[in-house]
Amino acid sequence: MNQPVVVSQEGGVGRLILNRPKAINALNDEMVDLMSAALRKWREDEAVKAVVLSGAGERGLCAGGDIVSIHRDAKALVEAGAGDAEATACPSAVFWREEYQLNSEIAKFPKPYVALMDGIVMGGGVGVSAHANTRVVTDRTRLAMPETGIGFVPDVGGTHLLSQIPDRLGVYLGLTAASINGADAIALGIADHYVPAADLDAFVKAVSATTVDEALATYAQKPPASDLYAQRDWINEAFAADSVAEIVRRCESVGTEAAEKAAATLRAKSPTTLAVTLRALRNPLPTLDEALAREYRVSVRCVRSHDMAEGIRAQVIDKDRNPSWSPAEIGDVTEADVDAFFAPLPEGLELTIVNP
Repeated sequence: MNQPVVVSQEGGVGRLILNRPKAINALNDEMVDLMSAALRKWREDEAVKAVVLSGAGERGLCAGGDIVSIHRDAKALVEAGAGDAEATACPSAVFWREEYQLNSEIAKFPKPYVALMDGIVMGGGVGVSAHANTRVVTDRTRLAMPETGIGFVPDVGGTHLLSQIPDRLGVYLGLTAASINGADAIALGIADHYVPAADLDAFVKAVSATTVDEALATYAQKPPASDLYAQRDWINEAFAADSVAEIVRRCESVGTEAAEKAAATLRAKSPTTLAVTLRALRNPLPTLDEALAREYRVSVRCVRSHDMAEGIRAQVIDKDRNPSWSPAEIGDVTEADVDAFFAPLPEGLELTIVNP
């Protein structure tokens, strides 16, 4: 049976190849464990000078996590009226604890960690790549944090990344779940280098034969102009509002097709998770580890909430694209509703990041 992560060493370079191409390399527990074990070994191995992460197949680096299993947990928890203790014990929460630990370790990796963000890079795929110290995008990159569409909130350090993007472009991405291309990612500061997809194999060989810096000097190119960055003025104005309802109103008043599309997109998302996402992005925490701990609280509350079970049902299970959110209207979400997602978990249930 094929390993879900191919781990190898070539010429002083550790290779991590996510290897579930039929699932666009969606992450599971075994993959997180394999990546964590390899990185902990390589950080101490003087023979390994750099690490390169890539995805098998032509579709993308990683499409996120196992949404079907999360739906199974969410549905069971909602039907049982479960609380925090039951939610933190479910398989999805156990996976998140391990995944968020890996995200932290990637951000702290002391050697060049080169993430090839080619093709689809979404959700958990962002977590294993966008915290890297060397982030490479291509002409095929489609990057997104699509959580609000399934009644979830950006996690894997996504609130930390999005809150640092200037001109409220990160707020726009977090709320609308819009996907961006490689040029956008570099303009927004969540990627570093642009290498055409056709050159990736040669680039990786050059990393093994020379150094990361030399390989980048040979193969990295100036990216095209970012269409999203060109829209930053209206986005900055509209997404500066203090509430989702006001953001929608401002988008509608802009009078452009892009702004109207943003408003329509927001009206279709989970009102509760939009409000929770906005709160998280408006109140960033100083470090990635602190953001991950808060995201874990929010994720636990999401997995036992109506909207996450319903959102995944509508988008992934039944695919009727017609979720019944509760509450259904953006204006019906209260401050108390949002507060509940951020409240501390009971003693012993919080996420604790362990430094390697």
